[in-house]
Amino acid sequence: MRKGIHPDYGPVVFRDRAAGHAFLTRSTLVSRASGKTIEWTDGHTYPVVDVEISNVSHPFYTGTARVLDTAGRVERFERRYGKRGGA
Repeated sequence: MRKGIHPDYGPVVFRDRAAGHAFLTRSTLVSRASGKTIEWTDGHTYPVVDVEISNVSHPFYTGTARVLDTAGRVERFERRYGKRGGA
């Protein structure tokens, strides 16, 4: 790989603002962490990136996602406005 063209890649903490959950990983966002830092459980200080949603608070992963009843919607639409036969 050529030197000087790739972004910095290092440890960074992603903090879920909705659930109050944080996890440590490696990312290229270490250079764009906006100067905020957090002391992690291992005693080291890492840059932190705040995210609005993660696997801890996302409805799909938490099991609170609603399943859309598309067949019921179509039937309700047809009852309300009637079926149209046509080309």
